[in-house]
Amino acid sequence: MNIPHGLKTENEMPETLLALDIGTEYIKAVIAERQEGDNLIIRGVGKEHQAMGNMYAGAIADIPAVIAACERALSRAENMAGVVAKTCSVGIAGELIKGNTKTVRYRRKDGNKPISDQEMQLIIKRVQDKAEEQAREEVALETDNPDVEVRLINSAIVSLSIDGYKVSNPIGFKGSELVLQFYTAFAPLVHISAIEKVCAELNLDLVAVAVEPFAVCRACLGNNLDSNLSAIVMDIGGGTTDIAVVDNGGVEGTKMFGIGGRSFTHQVASKVGLDFDTAELVKIQYSGLLSNGLQTLKTLTVSDAERMNEVQNILNVPDRMKKVEKAIADNTEVWVSGVGLALSDFSLLEALPNKILLCGGGAGLSTLQEALATSDWYEELPFARRPVIHLLDDVDIPDIQNATEIDLDYSFITAFGLLRVTVDTLNSEEEETGLRAKLAKLLQN
Repeated sequence: MNIPHGLKTENEMPETLLALDIGTEYIKAVIAERQEGDNLIIRGVGKEHQAMGNMYAGAIADIPAVIAACERALSRAENMAGVVAKTCSVGIAGELIKGNTKTVRYRRKDGNKPISDQEMQLIIKRVQDKAEEQAREEVALETDNPDVEVRLINSAIVSLSIDGYKVSNPIGFKGSELVLQFYTAFAPLVHISAIEKVCAELNLDLVAVAVEPFAVCRACLGNNLDSNLSAIVMDIGGGTTDIAVVDNGGVEGTKMFGIGGRSFTHQVASKVGLDFDTAELVKIQYSGLLSNGLQTLKTLTVSDAERMNEVQNILNVPDRMKKVEKAIADNTEVWVSGVGLALSDFSLLEALPNKILLCGGGAGLSTLQEALATSDWYEELPFARRPVIHLLDDVDIPDIQNATEIDLDYSFITAFGLLRVTVDTLNSEEEETGLRAKLAKLLQN
């Protein structure tokens, strides 16, 4: 028997965590059990399709509709897990999310005095304030709203050095000059407020709102915060493509643009003269027909045989097939241009990482994988050689074990990252005396 979300409280475990990935195309709820050493075991998953109009450019557009969809996804996850999870993190995406890394040089008055918590807090506050001002100006310009409010959602130290000596934590060190590379991400307050409203209505304890590509990076790093991972992470969703660049384990920045899977569907619908739902099936089936040595989107099972015959008949008509090909090819060309433009903004790096990790529902479209793997889009960018394309899967994510019978593919990686962000946040709130813990607390907004 299915039990409505929130009623099955007697079995709730204190170390049960929830990731809520509110995407344009699907809402995904993932429940995990936190183990010793911060390893995670996935106990339950739920997935619910989003109606048109629920989201716009990666942000919530219809709060009541999104709440209802989340309720259904949560109920499925809870029934599978046999527990209720209240402690959660939610992802945020969209072109108005501003994530950048800045380099700051700070000259200390007394180089013989050890750096204290208070001094680091002052430095970080100054960097965050300056970054907030810049983010507000950018969002105000793009929205034509000079009174727009933004809020800090993620911050992380990319690198630190004192008098040219690289350190992982400056507290307790002496030195005259501190050079800090600091990542910050800001989002419009209206977007965050919508997420908070959804969580409040669902009776969830929201511990963190995370930029989705940042969360994916955390998933790839796992418990090893000293990792030297260097990669470009692309989360291709239904409404947006979100990109993060990781260099030696540090997030250099995040960029987003408004082309995702639904953009391809709209193009097919417009060019071929189809309704949206049929165009979506045509797009997926077309991608499945391509054979280029890359992993393609898995075959979609549809109970309505007549509907599937209609889709196949469309692709069997040469004239309509050509229109489908052109619609997808044209949109792919625009998408690849967007990727190149986004990566050109990472001017702090001498060379971009050679590995590109793909995730998100749209990442399964083989046309996108093929374009990245075979075209010359990368030649004007600072790559040492052609980048290697890899479609992420749950087996690629360290310190997370899937105990369900569900195949958690590339479309669930963002949720894995949100679970990791939840653990990070809970750890930073605990009373610890280690230097790393002290510094982590300073980064909490």
